[in-house]
Amino acid sequence: MSSDKSVLVIGAGIFGLTAALELQQRGYQVTVADPGPVPHPLAASNDVSRMVRMDYGADELYSTLGADAIEGWHRWNARWGRDLYHEDGFLLMSSVPMAAGSFEQESYSLLSGRGFPLEKLSPGDLPRRYPHWNPDHYIDGYFNPRAGWAEAGEVTATLAKDAAEAGVSIVTGFPAASLLQNANQVTGAVASDGTELRAEWVVVTAGVWTPVLLPDLADRMWPVGQPIFYFKPEDPDAYRAPSFPPWGADIPRSGWYGFPANDESVVKMANHGPGRRVHADAERVILPEQEALCRNFLAQSLPSMASLPFHGTKMCLYCDTWDGDFWIGRDPDRQGLVVATGGSGHAFKFAPVLGRLTADSLEGIENAYSERFAWRALGEIKSEDIRYTGE
Repeated sequence: MSSDKSVLVIGAGIFGLTAALELQQRGYQVTVADPGPVPHPLAASNDVSRMVRMDYGADELYSTLGADAIEGWHRWNARWGRDLYHEDGFLLMSSVPMAAGSFEQESYSLLSGRGFPLEKLSPGDLPRRYPHWNPDHYIDGYFNPRAGWAEAGEVTATLAKDAAEAGVSIVTGFPAASLLQNANQVTGAVASDGTELRAEWVVVTAGVWTPVLLPDLADRMWPVGQPIFYFKPEDPDAYRAPSFPPWGADIPRSGWYGFPANDESVVKMANHGPGRRVHADAERVILPEQEALCRNFLAQSLPSMASLPFHGTKMCLYCDTWDGDFWIGRDPDRQGLVVATGGSGHAFKFAPVLGRLTADSLEGIENAYSERFAWRALGEIKSEDIRYTGE
């Protein structure tokens, strides 16, 4: 690998693979290093599903990025010749009337104002169109047909294949332990077994392991565990769109969201709440009280699933930034270092546009998102809503 246009990407998740593809297309020689396998079984990018939506309250920046990403998902489906993004829509329900200033109303107003054909729920719509939900509890909301879900693990595996075919070198068996540095210039990384990889640029996309590799960032990002639950109903077709699309139920107040049954008849639901801080290498198990919360939610909201046994559970680790915004920027103090991480539980949906943001950062190109996602000190939280919106 020649040194003049070489890039070493640390981490083969959604940030790393999209950055690698974009940089390779811009003429760099890119190596991606990861402990492997890819997709990594513990990576946040690797699961059966991830939400894809542009509903972000009054946050125009993420809403615009979401709309751009959805166009990108359709391009990827066409390029791949198979649909790994399923545009089943997004059902957002509320147990209280949608009011000015609420996440639901702000999302509805912003997207409707931009011309998207959102369908406001009227009395009787829930039992008629979405019969699994408790209409006595959910009295308001809307359906957005321009949204859906992505097969996360399959997408990650396909992007890895695309990257390899584009000329990216993917090195597995490389758990990065530290960065190599000459004065204030970052020159590569060293694995736990002493193996070294060098490049002119190093892009750290290590997710929850980022503050382990870069401890000076540990005051601004950290791993947070969130519970995921899987079910396998006997009649999976009853839990697919259009009667059971991707959904959010009282998201700002409860944190619950979920997905239709996939090809393996698995229905997934999860909670995006405060979570609990854990170490990146913590055992990925959920607590009994989290299972109880899930059961209580189902009894109140989705009674047809309330008695289903768990098909599986796990703790998903987010790399949360202190303000909930992504972290895509150059290190102001170390030359040759870019960090792209801080998904905060909502990055995967933006996969088709993430690579461009990371490559722009490396090249010093300003875009509409540069300032919001830049390397930054602790300060006032700018985007409070997004920490309640889940994937």
